[in-house]
Amino acid sequence: MPEPESPVQGARPDRAATTNPTPPLRLVARVKELATFGAVGGIAFVVDVGVYNLLRATLLDDKPIGAKVVSVIVATAVAWLGNRYLTFREGRNQAVVREAVTFGLVNVGGLLIASACLFVSHYLLGFTSQLADNVAANGVGLVLGTAFRYLAYRHLVFRGSPAVTTTADTPDPSAALATVIDPRPTDDPIPQTTSQAHLHPTP
Repeated sequence: MPEPESPVQGARPDRAATTNPTPPLRLVARVKELATFGAVGGIAFVVDVGVYNLLRATLLDDKPIGAKVVSVIVATAVAWLGNRYLTFREGRNQAVVREAVTFGLVNVGGLLIASACLFVSHYLLGFTSQLADNVAANGVGLVLGTAFRYLAYRHLVFRGSPAVTTTADTPDPSAALATVIDPRPTDDPIPQTTSQAHLHPTP
């Protein structure tokens, strides 16, 4: 009677139901991620305003552009650290310098989106009042720029490092070749052939 086949070594059918989280869990995780992203952005905004006003009151009192450049750099660094270690901590990259540079470029893109909204509103549509400029830059531009930054952070900046194949995960070519040549287990006895049985007849 043939013996039943043994299951494939390493197969874990019981984990199929627990590999992917359920939709409610994914929704909760996404809400937490968005909330943390918003909190980090709020902290970076406070740092930007605080550093700018501090520099205007002390070291760079007559250089508003320089003060703004420094405050934006400091706020961007705070936002990067917050998103790296809080919002997207599971997707942070081991290449820290490349991740930081990509993060900075994404923030430049968000700034360009806000500037483009202001340009269209002020110069193309003719809404030149201070209120219209604030709505375009700090309303529409801020929303679109924030959405762009979130998607870029999630899918471009904090994607994690590529998996490194270790020696233990790499199949051994010699073992595979031996299996093809002699697929029998080494501890199985060699079955007696018909010709060997004739050489030793039973009395």
